[in-house]
Amino acid sequence: MFYQELTYMAHANLPLISALRETATRLRNGAYYAWGHHGGCNCGNLVQVISDLSKEEVLTIAQEAPGEWTEIAAESCSVTHLPLIQLMRKLEEYGLTPTDIHHLEYLDDKRILQQLPGGFRWLKRNQREDVILYFETLAQVLEEELLRTIRIDQLFEQEVPQG
Repeated sequence: MFYQELTYMAHANLPLISALRETATRLRNGAYYAWGHHGGCNCGNLVQVISDLSKEEVLTIAQEAPGEWTEIAAESCSVTHLPLIQLMRKLEEYGLTPTDIHHLEYLDDKRILQQLPGGFRWLKRNQREDVILYFETLAQVLEEELLRTIRIDQLFEQEVPQG
């Protein structure tokens, strides 16, 4: 698969930020984690949170297509993988693109790595603590982006009752 770095990032929104933080918390609290397991890897744990599926259910659906999550994300139009497409659609509904999924699985978006506490460093994709740190940092970056888009006057815009 040819991978090209694109210039966009996940759409900043509260459900995605919350899901990233909940995934990090679950991992910190001992949720099953195995990078080579579709239901227990970086994306598998996030899918569990956003879909309310178990790791076994995620694994069963994900194994309907060959490859890792990054390759599964590239599978966007195969009619024979409907449940898999539903999982990918759920990730997209939360604001993630196939490029974002690649970055989540490999912990390699330089824009996120530059925001890590203590500065830029490479993380290991299969290390629980690195996954937690990456998810928390991504959530923080998205939250800051979201806050920059909110105007104070929008918060106070209300219809004033006539009469």
